Amino acid sequence: MNSVFRTRIDDAYCTDPANRLRWQKTLAFLQASPVALPKAVAGLDLGGRTPLTDVLEKFFDCPFHATAIDLDVEPLEGAYGVVTAFEVLEHLFNPLHALLQVRRVLAGQDARLFVSMPLAKPAMLASLDHFHEMSGDAALSLFTRAGFRVVRSDAFRIRKWPFYLTGLKPVLRAFYEKVVIYELEIC
Repeated sequence: MNSVFRTRIDDAYCTDPANRLRWQKTLAFLQASPVALPKAVAGLDLGGRTPLTDVLEKFFDCPFHATAIDLDVEPLEGAYGVVTAFEVLEHLFNPLHALLQVRRVLAGQDARLFVSMPLAKPAMLASLDHFHEMSGDAALSLFTRAGFRVVRSDAFRIRKWPFYLTGLKPVLRAFYEKVVIYELEIC
């Protein structure tokens, strides 16, 4: 589906320094998991395939499928021990549908969903390609409604400090722009 809210996975996206830093911090979050992560037969990465998908395959030691469907309305198929939704939910019109579908395809006692999303920012800093930017409380309500429990979470910035000194909006981003990452399990 074409939409201004869908991220185009191209060379510019894959080489963007902010994305590269986000992927490094995402991997560090996965590595710090206090639970024994499931040895999945297969994993599912919601959204298009990115360089992070290759990293996930190595980390979880299993193949990862990427979705090519409209996550707002179409069903997910298969069974997965681990599902990732990194920077996806904020682009969807109906993130609850996507989470309910993930819950349906997560398989195994220790199955995990990993989600990252930007925290809501003031309107002047909002991303034009984000349909939803949620507060932490709104994200927790969404996860609970979909039948998930937060195992742990963390927040981080996706830009190096010199960026924040390049103008007024970047200075404001130093205060408001954060990505929150969650490890979730089915309730």
